[in-house]
Amino acid sequence: MIALRPAGERGHADHGWLDSWHSFSFAGYRDPAHMGFGPLRVINEDRVAPGAGFGTHGHRDMEIISYVLDGALAHRDNLGNGSVIRPGDVQRMSAGTGVMHSEFNHQADAATHFLQIWIEPDQPGVQPGYEERRFETEDKRGRLRLIASPDGADGSVRIHQQARVYAGLFEGEESAELAIAMGRRAYVHLARGRLRVNGHALEAGDALKLTAQASVIVAQGQGAEVLVFDLP
Repeated sequence: MIALRPAGERGHADHGWLDSWHSFSFAGYRDPAHMGFGPLRVINEDRVAPGAGFGTHGHRDMEIISYVLDGALAHRDNLGNGSVIRPGDVQRMSAGTGVMHSEFNHQADAATHFLQIWIEPDQPGVQPGYEERRFETEDKRGRLRLIASPDGADGSVRIHQQARVYAGLFEGEESAELAIAMGRRAYVHLARGRLRVNGHALEAGDALKLTAQASVIVAQGQGAEVLVFDLP
């Protein structure tokens, strides 16, 4: 089964300083048909205005991945971590027993565009942790590059869940195929551009839910940047 999740049907919140599109129910957006997909609980497409950001706030028992598309995002937490992530960087924060952090766009004249992804862990109460990795354009060009996994394979960030996250950039004749094991499912989110996935035409913000499919096939990209989630 393949189900399309059109970009325009996502939840939307415009707070002035933050413009956010919610793929799944989040904050004031509630849709019983879109509460998550397996352990994938949140994909928020956020645009943070210059000089604005999320003040210090807390999380528990969630694997949080930040994927920057444009701009820069400054992170600080009570674990002692402080960094600025930019396009190509992947940040993972395991909230576990509890963590406090803030995220801010210090740029004076440009918005920060990023994806905030939450994955439910396979065990509660883990020790909070933080990790960051960089994946250059050439790492993702014309292929699906592993960026998050339960074992940190191939230099990916490590998450506490039996899920794997891939990122790819596709243009023209570039294509890739990712095998999906029996009993697992896949979620494809097109961050920008246009792309065909298993024969379905997607535009920026669109997604596909795939169950009982042997593989994910991406092709015919036009400025496409895509994330693929291989999920239990």
